[in-house]
Amino acid sequence: MTDETLDPSSPEAWEAMRALGHRMVDDMLTHMQTLRERPVWQPIPPEVKARLKQQPVPHTPQDPAEVYEEFVRDVLPYPLGNAHPRFWGWVIGTGTPLGALADFLGAAMNTNLGGAEHAANYIELQVLGWFKQLMGFPPDASGLMVSGTSMANLIGLTVARNAKAGFDVRTEGLQAQPARMLFYASTEVHSCVPRAVEVLGLGRKSLRLVPVNDAYQMDIGALRAMLAADRAAGFQPIGVVGAAGTVNTGAFDDLDALADLCAAENLWLHVDGAFGALAALSPSLRPLVKGLERADSVAFDVHKWMFVQYEAAVVLVRSEKLHHDAFSTTPDYLTHGDRGVAAGDIWFSEYGIQLSRGFRALKVWMSVKEHGIDKYARILEQNCAQAHYLAARVEREPELELLAPVSLNIVCFRYTVPGAPDDRLNALNDELTIRLHERGVVLATSTRLRGRACLRPSATNHRSTLADFDVLADEVLAVGRVLRAEMGL
Repeated sequence: MTDETLDPSSPEAWEAMRALGHRMVDDMLTHMQTLRERPVWQPIPPEVKARLKQQPVPHTPQDPAEVYEEFVRDVLPYPLGNAHPRFWGWVIGTGTPLGALADFLGAAMNTNLGGAEHAANYIELQVLGWFKQLMGFPPDASGLMVSGTSMANLIGLTVARNAKAGFDVRTEGLQAQPARMLFYASTEVHSCVPRAVEVLGLGRKSLRLVPVNDAYQMDIGALRAMLAADRAAGFQPIGVVGAAGTVNTGAFDDLDALADLCAAENLWLHVDGAFGALAALSPSLRPLVKGLERADSVAFDVHKWMFVQYEAAVVLVRSEKLHHDAFSTTPDYLTHGDRGVAAGDIWFSEYGIQLSRGFRALKVWMSVKEHGIDKYARILEQNCAQAHYLAARVEREPELELLAPVSLNIVCFRYTVPGAPDDRLNALNDELTIRLHERGVVLATSTRLRGRACLRPSATNHRSTLADFDVLADEVLAVGRVLRAEMGL
């Protein structure tokens, strides 16, 4: 029998792979350098979709250079578009050249950060240590890098459930709960939080949605009343999810007031800070997250407003013991050693769901060292200034209407026609959003605020300039006027 390998099979094949790799690096750096020269987004032609979806299983080898050519032809021209300077859809980060190269380095090492004694674990420990300092958490707090804030929220709420249940959830299961356990969040909460409550086995009814005020912040008075009513009804409140930057409008709950309330009521305070928690990096924005440092846990993305490549997020938990107790399992085949590869200061597999984990921390470590936190802070401030610049332009245009206060970097506005009913304006603005996407000049996604459809550009893009936001306003006005005429408004 002849031994086989998936590596290049000869010195010549290695040289061919090296040449292809250099070509890939050159092509992709050029791609990033010339983003402005292409559409933000474009539809995938039917014939390309067919090639991507309907190829038979490859049973025989194909030259790597040919595979790469297929990528260049059928994949690279049709991205989501979030790397483009005029992409402001949802809340999505943009990536950087060094971040992309760091992903290559980590993939080439192909290390597993479940545990054991190797350098990658110490890089993650260092990155987590930096974020503890930046978020005001104590040095002995715990943390983990995960795929995104959806997973980070799930981990934080798992620790909260287990810590506040009053019985051993891991051993007894939820069948042992004497009363329904309840979490509380505002009506603006991100969809991943109710999904996490479902995954935890508590059921959607165990997440109480608290009304918001005119600034889209959780109404603390309403929360107090709901807690009192639920306790009187025999339920067991266990935690509150505060928002540091809601996805709809960028609103911040009063985290300091929530921390006071949770301390008085013996509740866990978890903060969903998907992108807004990073306001802590900036001295001028930090007042928005006052009280974050008092939370029991916080979840946030690094691939959003710190611009590193997907996937990279963080969960911090104030109590290392409670975090470890929620997930720790050490079977015989994962016994820790004092020496050798099975040693190590920490086994991250005991702080989350995954045993197999990629080297997410490397691109964060390299990016922060490349730019420094102060530069990130300036770009966050730049994005907020751009959002306020756009809001001022909207308020100057009679055909545009601002629908929510701009508290951070999200601007909710619509094209409007005096006297037109909301249902007609909703139809106009829904179609306007799609046509903007299809034109490929700018891209913003939409939402509804109190039943009114609107665009909600989110300025989480380090490549955007003020002039780009004027292009956005000009495009909205141009398309809006065409639609107004088509609809007879």
